[in-house]
Amino acid sequence: MEKPYREYRNLNLPEVARQVNEFWVRENIFEKSLENRANHKPYIFYEGPPSANGIPGIHHVMARAIKDIFCRYKTQKGYLVNRKAGWDTHGLPVEISVEKKLGITKEDIGKTISVADYNNQCRTEVMKYKDLWDDLTRRMGYWVDLSDPYITFENKYIETVWYLLKKLYEKGLLYKGYTIQPFSPAAGTGLSTHELNQPGCYKMVKDNTLVAQFKLIRYQDSQWLFNNLHGDLYMLAWTTTPWTLPSNTGLAVGKNMHYVKVKTFNPYTSEPITVILAKELVGRYFPEKNAELMLANYEAGQKAIPFEIDGDFTGKQLEGLRYEQLLPYAKPEEGDPFRVVCGDFVTTEDGTGIVHIAPSFGADDFKVGRQYNLGSLTLVDRQGRFTAEMGEFAGVYVKPEYAADYDPKTSQSVDVDIIVKLKKENKAFKTEKYEHSYPHCWRTDKPILYYPLDSWFIKTTTFREEMLRLNKTINWKPESTGTGRFGNWLENLVDWNLSRSRYWGTPLPVWRTEDGVEEICIGSVSELYEQIEKSVKAGFMQNNPLKNFKPGSQTKENYEAFDLHRPTVDDIFLVSLSGKKMVREA
Repeated sequence: MEKPYREYRNLNLPEVARQVNEFWVRENIFEKSLENRANHKPYIFYEGPPSANGIPGIHHVMARAIKDIFCRYKTQKGYLVNRKAGWDTHGLPVEISVEKKLGITKEDIGKTISVADYNNQCRTEVMKYKDLWDDLTRRMGYWVDLSDPYITFENKYIETVWYLLKKLYEKGLLYKGYTIQPFSPAAGTGLSTHELNQPGCYKMVKDNTLVAQFKLIRYQDSQWLFNNLHGDLYMLAWTTTPWTLPSNTGLAVGKNMHYVKVKTFNPYTSEPITVILAKELVGRYFPEKNAELMLANYEAGQKAIPFEIDGDFTGKQLEGLRYEQLLPYAKPEEGDPFRVVCGDFVTTEDGTGIVHIAPSFGADDFKVGRQYNLGSLTLVDRQGRFTAEMGEFAGVYVKPEYAADYDPKTSQSVDVDIIVKLKKENKAFKTEKYEHSYPHCWRTDKPILYYPLDSWFIKTTTFREEMLRLNKTINWKPESTGTGRFGNWLENLVDWNLSRSRYWGTPLPVWRTEDGVEEICIGSVSELYEQIEKSVKAGFMQNNPLKNFKPGSQTKENYEAFDLHRPTVDDIFLVSLSGKKMVREA
C-alpha cells in the first residue's frame, strides 16, 4: 500500500526552514497573500512594538508566534490582514541604557550633558539591535510589514498621541492633580498602576519594623485619660517604614474600635510608662502570664515585664487629642498637625490598632491628612534622600538600594539608625524584622516610594464599571487571568498617571498660564504652528521653530523639518485668550 505522505529520515529542520524562507522571499508570498485579498473585508493589526535597544529573547518568539497565528487564521478566513510593524523607541529602557553607556545619572542631564545632546544619544541608541530583530522576524517566519513601521519617536506618531490626548481633554477626561503616586527615585519618574501591576514588580522583603511611642499632651480635653498613670502616657503605633516617622503629622484610630490603657515598663529603657493600644491586640504585646507580676516588684533588665490594664474606651473618644511630635526636625508650614483622627482603614489585623499618618508618603495618609487638615512634611527628595532639615540624617537614602555603592551584604538601612535613636529617647516600644510584599520599579528593580507629585491624569475611573462588565465577556485563557490579576487590577483601577519626569518621550501638549486659570491642549502640529504664530505676534517668542513646516502637508520631509521633543517644546511659549504667557506642562 502506497503511503500518503513522503517520509524523511534525519530531517534537517533548520535547512527546511531556510528553504521555506527563501521560497517566501523569492516568490513574494507574504505580499501575494495581501494582493489576493485586496478587496476583502479588512482585519486590522498593529504590532505591539518591541524596543530595538535590547536583544530579542525567547519570550519575544512566543508572543510573536501567537500574533502570527491569529493573523494567518484571519487570512485563511478570507480577511485582508495588513500587518503594520512598529518600534517602541521612547521611555525608561532607552534612557537607562544611554545613562549606563555615558556613565551618567539623571541628575547630570542639563548639567554635564545638554538635554538636546542626551536626546540625540537616545535617538541613536534606540535602534541599536534593529538588525537582530529583523533577522529574528525573518527566521521565525513572522509575517509583518517592516517596510513602513510606525516609530514612536517620530513626529507623526507624537502628533497622533497629541490628537488622542486633545480628544480626551475636550471630553473632560484629562486633568491635573496633586496626589500620592508610585515614584521610582532610581529611574526619576512616576509610575502608573499598570506598571506596578506587571509580574514580578512585587517582591517579598524583610524590613525593620517599629512600634513607636507617641507622647500624649495633658490638657483640658485629655485630662480624663491622665488619671492613675504609671509614668508618661503614650499611644503605640506600628510602622514598616520607620524612615517616614519624621514626616508624621497624625495618628489614626478606628472610630468604633475599643482601646485600653496599659501600665508597664519600656523594654529598652526600663522607664515606667502607660500605653494605649487596641484592646483586641493586648495579647500580641503583653503575655498573659505577665499580668500576674507586680509593677512594684519590677527591676530594670528583667525579661518578664509586668503590665496592668486600666480603662476601656472607643476610638471616637480619642479623636482630636494632641501629642508631642515624635522627631521634631521640621514642622508643617500649614495645617493643624499632631492630632488623633479617625480612619476607616484602621484594622486589628496587624500592628496596634493605631496607624501612624505621614500624608506625604501614603494614599490613605494623604486622604485623611486632607480631611483633618493635618498638614504634611515631605522630608525626602526625589532622589530618595533625606532633606537638609533632617540633621544627622540629611542626605541619607531612605532605601539603601538607591545608593550607587549599594552592597546587599554590607549596606545598612537608615531605618536601623532611626530605631536606635528612638530607643535611646524612650520612644520605641518594640522592633522586629517583618517579611512582606513591596513594589519595585519594573526597570531598575529597586523599591519605589509613594510620593506627592503634581501630575496629569486620564479619568480611567469614569469607565471602571463598563470595563468590568466588558471583562466578563472576554474568553480568558486561563480564566483565572481575567478574574484574578487583570480583574483585580480593574476592580482597584485608579486614574491613569500620564506624567513622566523624563526627557526622551512624548511631551504633554498642554500649555498653561502661571496662575493655572487658562490653558490649551494642542492636538496637531498644524495647531501648534498657528498658536506659535500668535505668540510671535504677542511678543512672547521671537520666531517660529516650526517655520519650515507646511500645514496640511503629510509628507515625510515636512515632518522631519522640526523636532517635537525636549528641549524644543520647552522653549515654546504660547499666548492665552486674555493675552497672558503660557508655558508647557511637564
